[in-house]
Amino acid sequence: MFRHLSFVFLCALLALPSQSSAYTPSQEERSLLTKIEQDTVQYFIRLSDKTTGMTRDSSRPGSPSSIAATGFALAALAVAGSHGWLPHEYAYNRIVTTLKVMKEKAEHQNGFFYHFLDARTARRVWSSEASSIDTALFLAGALLAAQYYPGTEIELLANELYERVDWKWMMNGSRFICMGWTPESKFLPYYWDSYNELMLLVALAVGAPKNPVPPEAWDAWLRPEGNYNGHRVIYSSSGSLFTYQYSHAFIDFRGLKDQGNDFFTNSTEATLANRAFSLSFAGKYKSYSENSWGLSASVGPGGYKAYGALPGGTLHDGTIAPYAALSSIVFTPELSINAIKFFFNNYGENLYGNFGFKGAFNLDKSWWADEYIGIDQGISFLMLENFLNDGIIWKKFMGLEAVKRWLELTKLQAAESEPVSLNSSSEV
Repeated sequence: MFRHLSFVFLCALLALPSQSSAYTPSQEERSLLTKIEQDTVQYFIRLSDKTTGMTRDSSRPGSPSSIAATGFALAALAVAGSHGWLPHEYAYNRIVTTLKVMKEKAEHQNGFFYHFLDARTARRVWSSEASSIDTALFLAGALLAAQYYPGTEIELLANELYERVDWKWMMNGSRFICMGWTPESKFLPYYWDSYNELMLLVALAVGAPKNPVPPEAWDAWLRPEGNYNGHRVIYSSSGSLFTYQYSHAFIDFRGLKDQGNDFFTNSTEATLANRAFSLSFAGKYKSYSENSWGLSASVGPGGYKAYGALPGGTLHDGTIAPYAALSSIVFTPELSINAIKFFFNNYGENLYGNFGFKGAFNLDKSWWADEYIGIDQGISFLMLENFLNDGIIWKKFMGLEAVKRWLELTKLQAAESEPVSLNSSSEV
């Protein structure tokens, strides 16, 4: 028993990184991160339908397209074009084609696209729901792409798709936005009523140029607080790291005060808590170590699961998703880069391929994912771009009139000090 307690104490010490006021990656580290970003964008180039532009949910044969993955693809193509990784004309035409298909052919309900669509026909598959969050992720990608091509057909089409959405309808007369709707059962019995990736959705709904939700919808959702290993967190019920990342890929929360809360700091604390939780089980699972961490929704030996950590859900079985640590790079740069290097250098043969890092791995079960997940590649790509290029995604997205309208209507307050630098992190 005492040996066990000593081990837990040791893990707790390992979970607390040394204080660092700033972290600047070396040129070697920047080169590796850039390589990963360039490899990751290949997912969206090679696994998007050449006719419709719609992007597959995963690399698994027969996978339908995912609306969220298609939104990430629009953003990734625009970024790749800006760097010259793709010819300007190629990137532009691919984005225009996709947006036209989404406007003219893709099946939707009151502007909300179905979660999964056939990549060739743009018709609903798998009896999926008209999804509010996946539509928001698609629109975020489209609106971000428009910022790279202002005054063009891309901007026109993105705005038309945004204006078509009836956000108020999706509230179904409640204080919250419903998660979705199906022709068979109508509105789902689930609503976005507590902290998670919902912030991007509600921000776009409040700031929408047409059929917006009332500003009060921003304050309505719950902000539950918990503490793990000294890290105070407004937490999501699943405890999955992606819930602390998705909204932050687009919205720059640095310095914004919401009811006294700083959600950038919150995601940093959630990341540190997630890592500490993993380390507390390092004696039980071989996959967990100081540089191997990140519990988030991913494929696993038993299928796709919402893996997570305290505070929040505690579903885990030794499965680590590399994208989880990687996509926290803006919050915990040094810890994330150490994890990225560890995964790449130690497990690259099984875990890294043509499209970057694969879905997940589990050493205890000698299991390695043989597929990539579109949304995992999307969040990885955007977070790397933000980190490597001085928050360029944030700068463009925060320039949208809809985002400015959301900030004004909800009266979110900016701190008096300058936003924390991407190359600076307390990581305590």
